Amino acid sequence: MKITAIIPARYASTRFEGKALADINGKPMVRHVYERTSQARLVSEVIIATDDERIASAVRAFGGRVVMTSLSHETGTDRLAEVAAGLDSRIVVNVQGDEPLIEPAMIDEAIRPLVEDPTIVMGTLSSRIRNLHDFLSPNVVKVVTDRNGFALYFSRSPLPNFRDKWNDLKDEAFTSGKLLCHKHVGLYVYRRDFLLQYASMPPTPLELSEKLEQLRVLENGYGIKVVETAYDSIGVDTPGDLEKVLERLKGR
Repeated sequence: MKITAIIPARYASTRFEGKALADINGKPMVRHVYERTSQARLVSEVIIATDDERIASAVRAFGGRVVMTSLSHETGTDRLAEVAAGLDSRIVVNVQGDEPLIEPAMIDEAIRPLVEDPTIVMGTLSSRIRNLHDFLSPNVVKVVTDRNGFALYFSRSPLPNFRDKWNDLKDEAFTSGKLLCHKHVGLYVYRRDFLLQYASMPPTPLELSEKLEQLRVLENGYGIKVVETAYDSIGVDTPGDLEKVLERLKGR
């Protein structure tokens, strides 16, 4: 089964312009993501999708495969779908271009359910929330699942509302793993045909309210398999996040 990982990479990031080319130990960030994604055992090929020639040139310089996409895309999913439309892969993986520390095993964890169960059209990852700050932060997306591991809802707000046990959330809940929600890890796996269908769906009310594209899938009645991972990565949204990445690499 051919599985293609696509890494959408933009130059015009609001909070950190040009972050895809930010230097990390002598390599642009997008190269770190490309190389680590290439190490995933279930991935057949890796493509970087961009609308910026500066990023494309950097990718060609290290021998990576790059596809130029339209300048008009509003979301990474749209950019992904444009590339996927020209592929013969059965499964497509969306790996964020700002995850230079992503573990290859994480990618395999997200892919495996779709390989094993042909009825699953989309998958993603979650990890344990370890502190109150992340639980309350609107920048940390939370997910709750059913007993079979399929997403019930994603939100920027705390999930669910602990009406009578709020104090518990300030102590042992974060160390014991008793929270009912997890942190969503923004890595997605799709069956190619479903990805093209998904990208053609109009935005939905909950999606627009939360500014979370994956809610479009749930609102249209499709399931998203959520796999809990023990790995923890660092997404680079700001120069401060980049410093955290450098510190972790220094620690290694």
